[in-house]
Amino acid sequence: MWIIALVVACLAVHQVYPAHSQQGEQTNVPVTTAPVESRAIAKTTSFVGRIEAVERVEIRARVKGFVEAVLFSEGMLVKEGAPLYRIEKGLFDADVQQAQGALERSIATHQLAALQLERAEELLRRKAGSVVDRDKALAEEQRAKATVLGDQGNLQTAKINLGYTEISAPIAGRIGRTAVTKGNVVGPESGPLTVIVSQDPMHVTFPVSQREFLRRPGSTQTIDPKSIKVQIQFSDGTTYDQLGQIDFLDVTVNRTTDTVIARASIPNPNGQLTDGQLVRVLLESGAPDDKLVVRQSALIADQGGVYVFVAQDGKAVVKRVKLGPDVGTDIVVEEGLSAGEQVIVEGLQNIKQGTPVRATPAPKSLRGS
Repeated sequence: MWIIALVVACLAVHQVYPAHSQQGEQTNVPVTTAPVESRAIAKTTSFVGRIEAVERVEIRARVKGFVEAVLFSEGMLVKEGAPLYRIEKGLFDADVQQAQGALERSIATHQLAALQLERAEELLRRKAGSVVDRDKALAEEQRAKATVLGDQGNLQTAKINLGYTEISAPIAGRIGRTAVTKGNVVGPESGPLTVIVSQDPMHVTFPVSQREFLRRPGSTQTIDPKSIKVQIQFSDGTTYDQLGQIDFLDVTVNRTTDTVIARASIPNPNGQLTDGQLVRVLLESGAPDDKLVVRQSALIADQGGVYVFVAQDGKAVVKRVKLGPDVGTDIVVEEGLSAGEQVIVEGLQNIKQGTPVRATPAPKSLRGS
């Protein structure tokens, strides 16, 4: 973020503006200044991470048929159990009826076989029948019973397939684009019809050196991962307003990079985080240190490095600086400035080294966070 400001300011200061009036008299250039402030800055370590949904489901067809209706709007939030697709039911209704008929026939056959077995056993007790006839009746009854069980299973399968003609959301979340529209044939081989990703909370995963992650600088004391504050920054430099917490460390280390995958859970109440989004992960641990910070808009770069203008004794004075990490719209200065110095933040395009200036303090609301 601050690099863009550097480029703009660097180009601006190379433009030549008159330092004298038409009468040749030198005038004081009006500028706006902000003081170098000492601020408690938490110890942070930065990593590149990626947002991942806690739950992600690919919606697939489990039976083959024509799509009668697509029942959702792409990109919208859906509730668990919400209808998504409806597949033509005619053939599956017929399968249920056919299976029901087969079951009723087998039940009737079994009832007859059971009556015949009773008669055979009664005749055997009266010495009017043979053991062979009784055994045949028993085998027929058991065979009819097995047929009933098979037909019951077929009926249950037909009912399940009929239920698959109504495809519903297995989780709540945001639904993606549909791969098919009304009138197309779908089936188990069709691949994903759409995708649903959960929204709140989200995960952010990032690779980190285990030694760097678990040790305090200059100390052998182990840090509890749950005590570390997790913040994320977007690609435009803005900081997300929710804090996360480490909830998982992978059980294996990547042998190539010597890093372990860490994961944090972070709230997403407003849906700002998107599955697959690339972000910057900031980990804060330990007591904060006092650091000097200045506005990023004050920074200028040239071949010699980075510098700022300071209003000193009514003139613009160049101060070379060594920078630390960003702090919102401000940036940490490791070397080159002292607390209280008035850094010029506006009017940079009109000044150079030694230009007389008339400094006006910036309003507190505009001095950065």
